[in-house]
Amino acid sequence: MATTAKKPINFEWEGTDRKGNKIKGAMTAETAALVKAQLRKQGINAAKVKKPAFSFGGGTKKKKITPFDIAIFVRQLATMMKAGVPLIQSFDIVADGLENPTLRDLVLEIKNDVAAGNNFAGALKKHPQHFDDLFVNLVDSGEKSGALETMLDRVATYMEKTETLKKKVKKAMTYPISVLVVAMVVTAILLLKVVPQFESMFAGFGAELPAFTQMIIAVSKWLQSWWLIVLIAIVGTVFVFNQAKLKSEKFRDGVDRTILKLPIVGNIIDKSSVARFSRVLSTTFAAGVPLVDALDSVAGATGNVVYRNAVNTIRDEVASGTQLQFSMKQTGVFPVMAVQMVSIGEESGALDTMLDKVAEHFEEEVDNLVDNMTTLMEPLIMSVLGVLVGGLIIGMYLPIFQMGAVVG
Repeated sequence: MATTAKKPINFEWEGTDRKGNKIKGAMTAETAALVKAQLRKQGINAAKVKKPAFSFGGGTKKKKITPFDIAIFVRQLATMMKAGVPLIQSFDIVADGLENPTLRDLVLEIKNDVAAGNNFAGALKKHPQHFDDLFVNLVDSGEKSGALETMLDRVATYMEKTETLKKKVKKAMTYPISVLVVAMVVTAILLLKVVPQFESMFAGFGAELPAFTQMIIAVSKWLQSWWLIVLIAIVGTVFVFNQAKLKSEKFRDGVDRTILKLPIVGNIIDKSSVARFSRVLSTTFAAGVPLVDALDSVAGATGNVVYRNAVNTIRDEVASGTQLQFSMKQTGVFPVMAVQMVSIGEESGALDTMLDKVAEHFEEEVDNLVDNMTTLMEPLIMSVLGVLVGGLIIGMYLPIFQMGAVVG
């Protein structure tokens, strides 16, 4: 009879290292015995291994670690090391100041891994859900060059800029959808709850209702009969759309191309893709990564299939000896200004600096576009709601006004 595998548990432990220093941390394993065995391999004598107090049903409720959390961790670590604090001690200081307990446990686990003799990049590589290949490769490059604190500072800046840009783009994408959702909800409430009350009042009028009022009542009756089907259709459409995006690369690519053609939002996505391209390429190239290898890292970071395909084409052409500026120009997707600045960077030998300036320029443009869109959308929301609510109210009061005119 096969035994059922136990569910991994996040254990907290306390112990001493080879030098007798007291240390503590967290580790995920099936049993406490496995935790002790793993710690022994790292040269740590575990005096205490326990489940966290908030453990339920063999598992733990863990607070999520966000990319912004990782950026904060890297920034603080870079600051400590720039101040001359050794790496291991920097881990302890940073961990003590973190509010997210899950992130604190992660930092302590990485620290213990490094203290056991592994390099920093190797310790990070064990947590791919938080540190991607680009991150690990940059840290590895910093360790090998003896400039880890400088590289960490550069990585922190890259992550902060990238996550801020993602947040802006997300805001640009969700704002129009929120307007549509609010308008639909308000209209549905009026048609399902308010209009029927007026309809019962009009039943005793004994006169023909205005055409506009009859139309509103007809829509209200239809929605009262079919609201569940309409709701299921909307939810089903959203579900099918998300599943198609998740499972079909062709559909996902089609969505990416369509988004770029949308007014305002398409322009924001377009400029944000250029900013991401420039930011990642600047960071990797400045770290000493060869240009062709750096372009490999860039392709997946642009966030859009049009730019991903363009970067793959650029990489192949650069690998065959073509200059970056010419390859970018031939794709037809990069703005003239970006190509010109890359050209200046290649000719002056300061490509990473110019790419950084390109990233800053387009990040600022995205900021301005999102702010302008938000400013425009606020009165638009009020206008849409005003037209919907006002139109329905006028339609319901038209018979009353008509009767008043007859009586008068």
